[in-house]
Amino acid sequence: MTLASMTGFARAEGTHGAIRWTWELRSVNGKGLDMRFRLGNGFDSLEPALRKSAGAVLTRGNVNVTLSVQRDTGETMPRVNERALEAVIEALDAVRRRTQTAPSTPEGILSFRGVFEVQDGEIDKDERTAQNAAVLASFERALADLVSMRKAEGAAVGRIISGHVDRIESLTEDAEACPCRNVEAIRQRLAELVRQLMEHGEFDEGRLHQEAVLLATKADIREELDRLKAHVAAARDLIATGGPIGRRFDFLAQEFNREANTLCSKSNDTSLTAIGLDLKTTIDQLREQIQNLE
Repeated sequence: MTLASMTGFARAEGTHGAIRWTWELRSVNGKGLDMRFRLGNGFDSLEPALRKSAGAVLTRGNVNVTLSVQRDTGETMPRVNERALEAVIEALDAVRRRTQTAPSTPEGILSFRGVFEVQDGEIDKDERTAQNAAVLASFERALADLVSMRKAEGAAVGRIISGHVDRIESLTEDAEACPCRNVEAIRQRLAELVRQLMEHGEFDEGRLHQEAVLLATKADIREELDRLKAHVAAARDLIATGGPIGRRFDFLAQEFNREANTLCSKSNDTSLTAIGLDLKTTIDQLREQIQNLE
């Protein structure tokens, strides 16, 4: 499976009989899948089918779907949806009894979605079914184009993310090879401590032992390095797997950051600290890109 971003745009047009329509689908980043529909008069009943189709191919993103309809010929007739009207009136009456507000105007009631519709005056049931089928078919084309664009964006994001993962691996190797971690560097640091203690005319063996333990502990970043390498391998596995991996990758980036913070806190040398800071910068850049993944 390929990677997909959450940003994209698609447009599709269609005609059937006396009507022409245009679909526009816009998608941006989101924590989950949030779909909002603006459908032309008489097409609200299509929303459940539209949601089902989109939910089958999208897992995350804020998606706005707009259907614009133009009628070329034929008489149009206004229609009041009686069931929707009764439900709105009942709800307004309940609110008015509790809040003592003024009664709603007819214009206000008719402005509620689904109460007042404009439909073709002479369209029969079979024609309506065929018309809806044509509108749905063009939506499927627009949806396929949106998915294709999101995948193209995802491929570009994936290349950037792979570059960041390569950089993290390189910095991990630099930290592992840092001269401050070898035995000779620790021995020199201890020799300097002994010299400083002797200059003050005192030699506290207990303190020297504590300093030696502290230096050895700070120099031991083996666990952090091993975990960073494991996270690099896991990141590459996720990229290779593809599909909706955004949430899992974000969690992995948090683990990357935790190890980089620990490495910096253990550092007893400016060169290792610099590597740790570079790691944190790269991981932040990685997390920014991950936010675009589905």
